[in-house]
Amino acid sequence: MSTFTPTYGATAQPDGTTQFRFWAPNATQVDVVIDDGAPAAMTREPNGDFVAQATCGAGARYRFRIDGDVAVPDPASRLQDGDVHDASLVTAPDAFAWQHADWRGRPFEETVLYELHPGLCGGFNGIAKRLPDLAALGVTAVELMPIADFPGARNWGYDGVLPYAPDTAYGTPDDLKRMIDTAHGLGLMVFLDVVYNHFGPDGNYLNAYARDFFTEDTQTPWGPAIDFRKTPVRTFFAENALYWLSEYRFDGLRLDAVHAIAEPEWLPEMAAFVRSHIGEDRQVHLVLENDDNIASHMENGFDAQWNDDAHHVVHHLLTGETNAYYIDYADAPAEKLARVLGEGFVFQGEPSKMRKGEPRGTPSHRLRPTAFVLFLQNHDQIGNRAMGERLISLAPPDHEALHAAVAMQLLCPHIPLIFMGEERGVETPFLYFTSHTDAELVKAVREGRRREFAGLHEFEDEAAQAKIPDPNESSTYERSRDDDAAGAPDASTWLDLYRHLLGLRRTRIAPHLAGATSLGAQVLGSHAVSARWLLGDGSTLAIFTNLGTETVTGEKLSDDYDAEAEVLFESRAGADAALRSVQLPAGTTVALLRAPSAP
Repeated sequence: MSTFTPTYGATAQPDGTTQFRFWAPNATQVDVVIDDGAPAAMTREPNGDFVAQATCGAGARYRFRIDGDVAVPDPASRLQDGDVHDASLVTAPDAFAWQHADWRGRPFEETVLYELHPGLCGGFNGIAKRLPDLAALGVTAVELMPIADFPGARNWGYDGVLPYAPDTAYGTPDDLKRMIDTAHGLGLMVFLDVVYNHFGPDGNYLNAYARDFFTEDTQTPWGPAIDFRKTPVRTFFAENALYWLSEYRFDGLRLDAVHAIAEPEWLPEMAAFVRSHIGEDRQVHLVLENDDNIASHMENGFDAQWNDDAHHVVHHLLTGETNAYYIDYADAPAEKLARVLGEGFVFQGEPSKMRKGEPRGTPSHRLRPTAFVLFLQNHDQIGNRAMGERLISLAPPDHEALHAAVAMQLLCPHIPLIFMGEERGVETPFLYFTSHTDAELVKAVREGRRREFAGLHEFEDEAAQAKIPDPNESSTYERSRDDDAAGAPDASTWLDLYRHLLGLRRTRIAPHLAGATSLGAQVLGSHAVSARWLLGDGSTLAIFTNLGTETVTGEKLSDDYDAEAEVLFESRAGADAALRSVQLPAGTTVALLRAPSAP
């Protein structure tokens, strides 16, 4: 199976040679050093590319020497001989024998995402062992947190510095391909989280030869923004997206924090580039994280966006938390949940308290329901808490409201995302972790983590801040494992709930999501809403959910209730009967499905 060949990096040729191409606009001379041999001069081209052809093949180690001084790894390295500071390796991209080469993907409407951290799952081989259980549960797509080579063996992946090189801490390139191949054999898609908004601080050598990669005009939380006005930069990242989808046959990408990309017009350009090269015989999907809530991206090449608005308002309803960004969701939260279910985004141009009154977002009501990824938890929303608590530890302990929220999430037409362990009621934390070796960087990360939470009441004093786990301690990583929940007393209860709900979604809802539209949503009480959707086959789905602790009573309950509709699901026995009596009990979700009207 032939694969796409990126412009930059090392490309092994059939004649036993390898072509090297390296963008170094701020360098005068560049040599390629192969297997620690004598430096070989590269030819400079007008745009700042340096090229060379050498007699070597797959497995050869190489670096680029800049102006006779520092030797650096290839920023487009396909594989490192160790870690980010070590030599790069020439690879043979077509050597893997795919067993399911005829896999073409699945429609986006069938997507049920399962986000996981590859290291905590045992690397690529460990993920492969989990896949049969996930497929049996009803998951249709596994989403890997970033795997681009990062410093050390423990990292979330957002500190990556070599976007083309899968980190060897998780296994070999063939291990990764074998895992994806196994997933395809089980009918599972595989998505990859990619980071195009910044590079990590450790192992990033770009300033030594390509300062033009960045612009001082725009600053991001990580420093100067990547300069997407430069053609080589646009090419580097657009081809990276295609590379993962082509060589490794990922089925989709999730683009991290694109609001930090200073040239947003690059996004539809990249999407068009990817789709034009993939061709119509494969179904690949592109998903965004974008705090700016720009709805037009979902009409220009992207399938969906992670809906932080949905998470934040549900989290507030379940926990009552109002700190940090939850302050934007504390007023009239039921109205905001109704807007999520009926229109997608909460913020569609309204002023945000977190943005000091500046408007946020654009109108999203015209978008299809599947343009929004709905999650109750993800790596950010757990791991960016000081102590990494999961929602199960924060919501009411009887779990009825949490059960109701899960039912609402998995049965509504938005695309659901489950975070690893959620389906088993895992209570172990998911913490922020690193494994840096530079003492100053270790200190900066630890102290920065403590400063981040110093404004919260529970971490006002230094003694409390000192209890925040040190990201660089190996124990922080080990505490984040979810394996110990496999035999927990409630694990089977949670699994049964998820299996049942995902079965309903697979058989009764997903086949009719193409062409689905919202019929609106309304507020029923302080923590309760109802919503309706017209599905693609003409049937009508209605969901009533009460995430509060008080029964809701009122005539509004009858507005969407249809006595002739099938009761698809009720999270508490007798909830449908209560609805007929114009009552919605606390901690309840009821889903009704009415068949298409007769012509």
